[in-house]
Amino acid sequence: MRILLIEDDKKIAAFVEKGLIEARFFVDVALDGENGLKMAENADYNLVILDIMLPKCDGLSVLEALRQRGIQTPIIILSARESVDDKVKGLQLGCDDYIAKPFSFIELLARVQAQVRRGALTNQSVVLKCQDLQIDLRSRKVKRGNTVIDLHAKEFMLLEYLMTNLEVVVTKTQILEKVWGYDFDPQTNVVDVLVCRLRNKVDKAQGEKLIHTIRGVGYVLKKS
Repeated sequence: MRILLIEDDKKIAAFVEKGLIEARFFVDVALDGENGLKMAENADYNLVILDIMLPKCDGLSVLEALRQRGIQTPIIILSARESVDDKVKGLQLGCDDYIAKPFSFIELLARVQAQVRRGALTNQSVVLKCQDLQIDLRSRKVKRGNTVIDLHAKEFMLLEYLMTNLEVVVTKTQILEKVWGYDFDPQTNVVDVLVCRLRNKVDKAQGEKLIHTIRGVGYVLKKS
């Protein structure tokens, strides 16, 4: 599941991003409203977490623009403004939830999970496919043709990341950030080891090769 966090406070952004990655979400971060709006318009997210007081374009303007353009991605406002009027305005403009700062990450995570579940049950697909490979994000089941593939947690996260970026080359650094967070040295071979394990389960003896190495760049999931 992919989340966009639009938050200009770098410490809060890093704290929330780390927690969400540990909860097995993929997280993109925008530090201002203008960039956040562009990212929300140009990529498919399961959820947006949005601050109100942002540089370049405030959060309520971002929210209003997204709804006016027909983007119905669930949006949680995370803001220091906690008056009833601010909450009412946010809800009227189309946000799905409103959390005041300071906040408990446990509560934020529970709200995030509730919104993602709600979105998955309504209009968002929870099954990703490439050729005869499919991954169900709710049941966390993976199949290649009629064969069920048993994946460990990190293997599943890597496959989900590759499939949400289908036909797009992702670097080792990107994989480290999205699957592990920022605690690993980019020179480590942990990515290569994980890709090898995933290949053995997804590609080996399963027919057409789907996971490809782009030498000197990274990896891509695509049709041969």
